This record gives sequence, C-alpha cells and structure tokens, in this order.
Amino acid sequence: MEDRLTKERQNLTAVKENVLTRDLLNRKPCSLILQDGTRFNGYSFGANLSISGEVVFSTSMVGYPEALTDPSYRGQILCLTYPLIGNYGVPSRDVDPEGLSVSFESQQIQVRGLIVHEVCNTPSHWQSTSSLDEWLRDERITGIYGVDTRRLARILREKGVMLGTIKTSDIELDFDVAIEDPNKFDLVGEVSVERPITYQDGRAKRVVLIDCGVKNSIIKNLVSRNFTVVRVPYNTGVDEVMTFDPCGVVVSNGPGDPTKCSITIETIRKLIEYQMPMLGICLGNQLIALAEGAETYKMKYGHRSQNQPVIDVETGRCYITTQNHGYAVDKSRLEQAGLIAWFLNANDKSIEGIKHPTKPYWGVQWHPEASPGPTDTEFIFDFFASKVNKAAAT
Repeated sequence: MEDRLTKERQNLTAVKENVLTRDLLNRKPCSLILQDGTRFNGYSFGANLSISGEVVFSTSMVGYPEALTDPSYRGQILCLTYPLIGNYGVPSRDVDPEGLSVSFESQQIQVRGLIVHEVCNTPSHWQSTSSLDEWLRDERITGIYGVDTRRLARILREKGVMLGTIKTSDIELDFDVAIEDPNKFDLVGEVSVERPITYQDGRAKRVVLIDCGVKNSIIKNLVSRNFTVVRVPYNTGVDEVMTFDPCGVVVSNGPGDPTKCSITIETIRKLIEYQMPMLGICLGNQLIALAEGAETYKMKYGHRSQNQPVIDVETGRCYITTQNHGYAVDKSRLEQAGLIAWFLNANDKSIEGIKHPTKPYWGVQWHPEASPGPTDTEFIFDFFASKVNKAAAT
C-alpha cells in the first residue's frame, strides 16, 4: 500500500513538472492596456488573439464556468480578483432533457476576454473534463494571467469601468479609433434566441419568457415550478406574445444599455396595459422601469459577484445575492413613474427591486436563480408563481 501511494505521488509530481515545463516554454507575453493608458504586462492563455471590450471585475471566489457563460457579460473583458482561477477545471458539456446545459448558463463563453492573476493548468475535480486554458482555446477566447488583479480592481473602483484591450503584440493602440464601446451596440440581439422555444409543453399554466440573454438557470427555475415556458426573442411584439395565451411573463437578464431595447420596452408597456403578471430580472427590472417612464443610468463600476447585500424595504430583512449589472434604475424618477422601491443595495443604496402599488408586476436587479452563489432569494420565483396562479384562478 505504501509503495503504491509513493508511486502515485511520484507520478503526480512528474505530471506537475511536465506541465510547468510546458507552460514555461509556451508562455507568450501580452499586455492589458486600459483606456487611460495604464498597462499591465502578463502572459496569454486560451486563444492568443488581440481583443478589446469593457473591462469589469468580479470578486467571486468560485463559479467561473457559470460567469463566463452568462450572457450578461457579452462585450466585456472580465477580471476575476480571486488569485487562483481554474483549480477545479471545466465540467462536461452535457445537456438535460430540455436541451439546456447542465453546468453552463448558455451554450458558449460570452465574455470577450478573461483577466486572472494565476491560472491553474492541473485542475483537480471529479467532474472536470478539461482545463480552463483548453476551454478558452477551444472557444477562441483570449485570457491573460500574471496580472496584479487587485491593483486593477482598485483602479476600476476609483475611476470606474473603462474600455481596454488585450494586445498580443507591442503595437500601440489608438483608443479613439480602435476601441468602440460595446454598450453602443445591440448586445441583446447577439444573445437572444432567433425563434420561440417551448419547454415542457402541455402543462396547465404557460409563462412567456422574453429572452434578453437569459441564463439557463432561470428557465430551470420556471420549469421546476410546473410552468410551460415559451422562450421568445427580445424583439417579439405584444400581439405575438399574447398568441401563446400566457398567464404570466418574465423579462430576463441580459447585457448592455437597457435603452437600446426599444421594442422590448414597448412590448412591456402594452403588457402592463393587459394587467399581465410580470417579473423582471436584472436587465428585465430596468426595462420594466423604463416602460413606466422611469430612467436608468450607468453605474461607476457596477455590481458583479456573489456577495451583494440587498434589503427588503418593507421588512428590513437583508439577503445576500448574486449580481452582474452595470446599469441601474434612477431612484429620483421612481415616484414620478408611479413605482415603489422594493429592495435597496445595503452598500450604496441603489435600487435593487421595484414594484407598482396596484399593478401586477415586479422587478429585481439581482439573480434570484444565483448559479453560482447563495440561494437566499430563490423565493422570488415562488412569489411570482403564486401571483400567476392567483391571477389564473380569478
């Protein structure tokens, strides 16, 4: 027994030494350059491609497979501040009976690039099927490691999120010409489905899900509450939504500037006239607010991680939530729009949830489905289900 353990240790050491040797030989210098000219030197992993986007950070310790596949990160270069990323590898690409990924939040990596301090190329987890480096390389996503991510996070906290580029050569970049703000484009159109998809058809109650970049876990939470879910493109008009005879509507999360979703906003406005029970999640929360005449604004550095505290205004109870958004509802315009603050962020007092005193719609700025993160607020789906069931019974 002891000889076998000794041999296994020797084999493991040899594997690690081989990986280290390979990494040293294959390391390719590259740089992260921020819009203000700040430069971070490091080494590339994944695809060795020059890319640009909006640089944001997350303080999450775990959950990189879910974060990288979250459509809300479309157009962004994500910095993970936890010092070691990739140590538990990448899970399989298996799908469930509904055709949804078991482990990921969409069918592909959504970020434009990934920034880490140290990347692990010898992952250890029973579900791991590849390393993070291999996964990024397979999907042609650029990563940079060797960066002082804590310093980068401090810069972004002080100056706000900014555009940046990961360059694999020493060519200097003219930011005014070479980098365009991804929020100026139709990012939601890039991540929404092209045609309706139905999950668990034939159930008694049907919910239409307006897909602005929905995470798979939201669909799973609705299906698990005994709904047929009809997932429709973000630019679906109200007439088509009503052809599915829904008893409720969910407006999903998604990337970018909510004001770009003009068709979605108009659809929501008309659904409100129908007195349709409706739940907005993250971007969906902002779109409901805009439909009622409120305004949104771009936050300095946004909320991204799994430790954001929100307070229920009515009860004073605090919940820990998973968040990923760079825009928020303007508190000063709520009353004018006839809306009430449902939740507030405990740190900066920004709006984390809205509702109307008489109309049947509600919005939350965080992700009640979590994935990853605490499941403190999964009750939001139960709350919505109870409202839909009550409306259907009348």
